[in-house]
Amino acid sequence: MNTLIYPSYFPNIANFWAMVNSDSVYFEVSDNYQKQSYRNRMEIYGANGKLALTVPVSYSQKNRQLYKDVKIANEEHWQILHLKSLQSAYSMSPFFEFYIDDLMLLFEQKFDFILDFNLECFVVIKNCLQLGLAPNHTTFFEKEPTGKVDYRNLVKRNTQIHSLQPYTQVFTEKHGFISNLSILDLLFNEGPNTEMYLQQQVITIK
Repeated sequence: MNTLIYPSYFPNIANFWAMVNSDSVYFEVSDNYQKQSYRNRMEIYGANGKLALTVPVSYSQKNRQLYKDVKIANEEHWQILHLKSLQSAYSMSPFFEFYIDDLMLLFEQKFDFILDFNLECFVVIKNCLQLGLAPNHTTFFEKEPTGKVDYRNLVKRNTQIHSLQPYTQVFTEKHGFISNLSILDLLFNEGPNTEMYLQQQVITIK
């Protein structure tokens, strides 16, 4: 099975589920950028429940831009805030100390473009999990792709994901299980079991 999917900011669990259970992966990098998506947003589990972390970008809806051309608004010092939020949310998780050093460079290095940053986020997670994924990049946009399973809707925030099995999260006792957060939530809580968890899921997407 060939999968077509968007690279996004520390992708949600369903996104990685689709990739791990594919024969080959194609990253959609040839489309126009769209706001209000996971392209520049991830959701984690904070002390007060679901917390959204958004990378600020310089983008105007009036002038369409290709995803690869959208710049990060680095003057907002977002990296410091996001790192502190991750530390606050996951410092008590079983595998935080094991992986945080691998992630640190992403919050210390300056990236000019959101696509480049997202691609590097994927590489870091792939290396943490020792996944054998080597995604291809699209060279043109297909509204109706041929020969690929289209999972591009997973980048939309209103896409509904059902049947992810619960796992223990840091604040489960306070707020219960929160499904389909960033892959970082699964990584920090399940560590080396992350890939097996992804392989075992049978989910539906609406």
